[in-house]
Parts: sequence; C-alpha cells; structure tokens
Amino acid sequence: MTDAPVPSPLPLGGVPDHIADPTQLPVPSSALAIVAHPDDAEFQCGGTLAAWAAAGCTINHLVLTDGSKGTWDASVDPESLARQRRDEQMEAARRLGSTGKVVVLGHPDGELQNTLHIRDQVAYWIRTITPSVVITHDPWKRYQLHPDHRATGWLALDGTMAARDPLYFGHHGLGPHRVDAVLLFDADAPDHLVDVSGSIERKVEALLAHESQFVTTHAIDPADPDSRARFRDRVVENARAVGRAGGLEMAEAFKLLDRL
Repeated sequence: MTDAPVPSPLPLGGVPDHIADPTQLPVPSSALAIVAHPDDAEFQCGGTLAAWAAAGCTINHLVLTDGSKGTWDASVDPESLARQRRDEQMEAARRLGSTGKVVVLGHPDGELQNTLHIRDQVAYWIRTITPSVVITHDPWKRYQLHPDHRATGWLALDGTMAARDPLYFGHHGLGPHRVDAVLLFDADAPDHLVDVSGSIERKVEALLAHESQFVTTHAIDPADPDSRARFRDRVVENARAVGRAGGLEMAEAFKLLDRL
C-alpha cells in the first residue's frame, strides 16, 4: 500500500526579491491569456485579468490542452474529466468578469509540442481576437518541470510573431495583428507588477470554480469546512509577498515584452 500523493505548493509563481522600479502598463482594451491547462490563467494572472475586466478590458482565454490528465485518481475517465475542466474554465472566466472568448483547443494533456500546426492555430486566434496584450507562460523559466507549460510559452510567442506578419499563414483569410505587449508570468526576471489588491477575491472565486483540482493543485479537502479558507489565505499571502517586492499591497509579477 502506497501513501497518497503529497500536494505540491500552489502554482502561483515565484516571489521576486525586489523590483526597484516596476514598469506600469496601461489597462489594455483587450487581453488574451494563452495557457496550457484550465486553471493556469486563474493561478498565474487571475487577479490581473479580474482587475482589467473591472476597468473595461475584454478578457479572452485560449487553453491549448484538454486537461484530461489533471488528476491523481487513475480510475477517472479522461474524457469525462476533460469535459468537466472545460466547464470549469468557462465558469472561472465568468467569475473573473470575462466578456470575451473562451477557446479550448483540446490537445492531449501532457503531450503538447511546439509544432507548426499548433502555432498556426494560436496565430489564427490572435488574429481573430486582436488582443492588445497577450499573457502567457515564460518559456525561458529555469527548471520548469511541466512540458506543456514550456511548449505553450513558445507557441504563444511564436504565434504572436506569426500573427503580426501578413505572409505567415495566409490561408487564415485574416489581416495581420500586432499586439502591443506580452506579459510572461512565473518569470525568472519579472520587471512588471499589476496591483491586484482590489481583485484578489475574484481571483480566489475563479480558482474555486476548478473543483476537479481541489485534491491536486489546490490542496483543498472537500470534507474540511475550513480548507477553502486556508486556500484563500495562501493565495492572498502570495499576492501580498509579490506586492511587497514592489511597494504594493498585493500584486502579480510579470516579465514585460513590448518591442514587438
């Protein structure tokens, strides 16, 4: 008999030691979060998306995999889990205040590759949604264990470049679109903070929409009435720690790319 897996720390990204002069990015008119799995956006940039949504930004999600392996229970039917996680992502986006698109490409969880076919898909959705800002995984993150996170970062950046140039993927029948900026979360060298002190509760509520992940990434015991409160406290304390690095009450940290 083996022990149950021990929950890993919440995937909230690292806490920078200090950001002396964090850059400030105006609230964009529209934003597209390109992530590997349902719940990645809520963990890594949910406070930012909620704050922007409240300020009038149109929030969109592009999820590359189906999330079908996001469990420790080998008896779970992967197709059923994928359907549940799609529904959870839709609800989480609603709780963040998203009024844009929620697109799940549905590539097999854990098998994502930086292929020309998927880059084509990413570029298509960037051209279709025409976001001012793209938010995604940092593909240069040292010691990033999950292959889907690494692949998604490259796909998002390569798709962003392809979407801006008219001779790439001309079969889309769409004009090129150049985004104003890319924000990389869970970055090794963050230089941009977003104040999430007014949106942290919406981030927590959006994360709680991902009920299939309670026993894994959330480390929530559904039978323990205090477990959700402790989860909230961990999310809030992480935001406070990030904020302290740049003189804010609560924040999320990013690497800003704006020469695009």
